Amino acid sequence: MALYLDLNATQSVPVANLNRDDLGSPKTVRYGNADRIRVSSQSWKRAIRHGIETELGEKAVRTRLIPTKVGEALETKEGWPAELAAFAGAQVITCLAKKGITLDKNGRSSVLFFLPENGLSELVSLCIEHREALESNLGKKKPGKTLPPEEVEAILKTRTASISLLGRMLADLPGANVDGAAQVAHAFTTHAAEPQRDYFTAVDDWLGEAETGSGHLNTSEFSAGVFYRFATVNIADLVHNLDGDRKTARSLLAVFAEHFLMSLPQAKKNSTAPHTIPDLAYLAVRTQRPLSLAAAFETPVRDTGGGFSATSRAALANHAASINRLTGDRHRPFHGYACVDDTADLTALGRSHASFYDLIDAALDAALPSDGQQK
Repeated sequence: MALYLDLNATQSVPVANLNRDDLGSPKTVRYGNADRIRVSSQSWKRAIRHGIETELGEKAVRTRLIPTKVGEALETKEGWPAELAAFAGAQVITCLAKKGITLDKNGRSSVLFFLPENGLSELVSLCIEHREALESNLGKKKPGKTLPPEEVEAILKTRTASISLLGRMLADLPGANVDGAAQVAHAFTTHAAEPQRDYFTAVDDWLGEAETGSGHLNTSEFSAGVFYRFATVNIADLVHNLDGDRKTARSLLAVFAEHFLMSLPQAKKNSTAPHTIPDLAYLAVRTQRPLSLAAAFETPVRDTGGGFSATSRAALANHAASINRLTGDRHRPFHGYACVDDTADLTALGRSHASFYDLIDAALDAALPSDGQQK
């Protein structure tokens, strides 16, 4: 039976530029015939992933610089001659030429790899093990066998918990692809919003007292608003990616849920410090399919004299009530919420919980009960 954990949140973000387009402006989307501020799924997912990896101590990197990093490690840490170290780093990729993976003119791999951080040390160790073959082929126009491609492949195919959760696309290496169990939607403001311009100056501290003007002036753009955020995890796929380890799947789900709620993209953080958290979190366990509540905001929320946060929460609850009626409250063994306002009528969102962590634990007890618990 399929099982999904849906995560919904509304979050007020003050002056910020969490996710910029190619011109440096906040990203936007037009929805419900109104312009909204948008934060891409990739942007927020990256913040979530970094939080998960830091907490679990399992760093992973997306990079095309494997040859460079292997060469640098061999030269600086192992004392290899620079030419031999660079050759060895390049061979990590060129030994996979039959897979269609090559080096560009800058010595970078033709594909973007996503591998555990300790994969670098494993590749360095492999080069050390085969140093004699590397030395004998150094300088040859057509080097012979230097590194065993099957062992290089095996290292590049290893994965962390976050890779099992969020997936990895690497079509050039059969078996390296990982279908992610988690899906993260683009966040967008629940109300009409547009970027605003900020004119700023920087004072030159060494100007004389008689001198006026600034040392630098420019304009930048920012936005503010209440965002609707949604993500879902296919629990069956996650357990499969973890080779059936339900205990690890539960722990990983808990970490993902926490960082979905507590993470924030870091763009322009030093000049805006927009460090808020959601004012409403709504979690649901579903057995048929995920259900986003984004349509609650297809009609933009309007200010009724108290801002957009409370009206956004009410709009979400009203839409959930309609969805519950249409679906007959079926295929949903659990739903509940945690909210800043414990007096609001949010009964359509299930049982109220005092904290995010109480809510997450209750959802996981329904989705992946611990040993000794009954689902």
